[in-house]
Amino acid sequence: MRTTYRMRAGRFLGVLAAGLILLGVAAIAWAISLPDAVVAVFLALGGLVALAGLWILLRPPVLLRLGEDQIEVRGVKTDWTDITEVGRVETTHGEAVVLRTKHKDGSILIPVRWLAPDRDQQLATELRERLNKAHGYTIWDGTAGPDADRAE
Repeated sequence: MRTTYRMRAGRFLGVLAAGLILLGVAAIAWAISLPDAVVAVFLALGGLVALAGLWILLRPPVLLRLGEDQIEVRGVKTDWTDITEVGRVETTHGEAVVLRTKHKDGSILIPVRWLAPDRDQQLATELRERLNKAHGYTIWDGTAGPDADRAE
């Protein structure tokens, strides 16, 4: 099963705002009787930017994908078995989830502020479950094994 985490849509509100500003400039250019070519350029550019802003707000970019065998963070793919440690760190941009890997300079940061609201706990739970599965760990239920299974 594959899980996709997208960036928080509010991060891209400025794209829509820029498009609306360009449309406003087109309206002002029309109101003060600038040449039709100038109005058309601002109108077309503002319309395209506003449409792009709406598209990004409705379907934000993918931040990470969790697959059965690997994790993909902003286009960088890593096998689950290559991840040695997961933790939280404080960065200059706020809190982030860090995935330390076996590769040289292999730390992958996932800024928590980039996630949609209330998705960080779900991400932490899913990361733990998938890493446990990849490394063959099981959660001990507190019961003893069969009598024939003696510890050495």
